[in-house]
Amino acid sequence: MDTSNLFRLDGRVALVTGGSRGIGKMIAAGFIAQGAKVYISSRKAPACFETAAELGTNCIPLPQDVSTVAGCQALAAQLAAHESRLDILVNNAGAAWGAPFEAFPESGWDKVMDLNVKSPFFLTQALHGLLKASGTRAQPAKVINITSIDGIRLNPQETYSYHASKSALIYLTKRMAARLVNDAINVTSIAPGAFASEMNRVARDHGEAISKFIPSRRIGVDEDMAGAAIYLASRAGDYVVGETITVDGGVAHASTGAGFSG
Repeated sequence: MDTSNLFRLDGRVALVTGGSRGIGKMIAAGFIAQGAKVYISSRKAPACFETAAELGTNCIPLPQDVSTVAGCQALAAQLAAHESRLDILVNNAGAAWGAPFEAFPESGWDKVMDLNVKSPFFLTQALHGLLKASGTRAQPAKVINITSIDGIRLNPQETYSYHASKSALIYLTKRMAARLVNDAINVTSIAPGAFASEMNRVARDHGEAISKFIPSRRIGVDEDMAGAAIYLASRAGDYVVGETITVDGGVAHASTGAGFSG
C-alpha cells in the first residue's frame, strides 16, 4: 500500500463557492496546498479578486451571486468557459438570519433557505455535465456541501431558517448522493462548529470565551477545516458517500452541555 499521495490533489480542478473568506477560504487554501487548481466564487467581486491574489496563481476568481437559479447557471457557464471537467465542487456559500419568533420575517426565511438549500442543489445540477466528465469508478468526482452542527443539534439563538436549512441540506446530501453515485460523483457534507468567520461572529470575536463550552476547549482553526475537506476531496475519501463529517471539537456528539452556533 502506497499512502504517500493519499491526500494529494495534484491536477484536480475545484470550485469553492463563498471562497473569498471564512470557511470557504480555508478550504480553498488547503486544496491549493495539496496541488489543486481552485476557482473561487463570491458575491462581492473585489473580495473574490483580493483572495485569489493572496492565494496565488492556482486560485482563479469567478465572482457570481449564486442565490438564484439563474446565478447558479451563470457560474456554471463561466466555469465551462475555462474547463472541460470539474473534479471537486464545494457548496459553501451561505447565509444566516436571527430574529425573535414573534418578529421573524419572511425575507429572513426565504434568503436563508434559497442560498443554503436551493442553491447547492441547482448549482450541482448546472455543473452535472462537468462533474460527470471527471468522475470514474477509479476516481470519482466530489461534491462537498458545507452544512453546520446547527443542522444536527439546537443552539440558543433564534436562527429558525438557518437551523431548518442546514438540517435540510444534511438530508439533501444523502438524497443527492444516492442519485449521483450512479455517475461516479460522491456527495458528502461537512458540518462545522465554531470557526471564526463573518457569519460566526461569536467565534470570531469571543473565541476564548466560548472555548470553555467546547469539549476540545478551543474554536476551530484553518487546518481543522482544510483537513476535513482535503480528506473528502482526495483519494482518502473515495469510499465515503452521503456522509456528514462533524468538525466541531465535540459539541454535537461529545458534550452534555450547551454549545455555540456553527
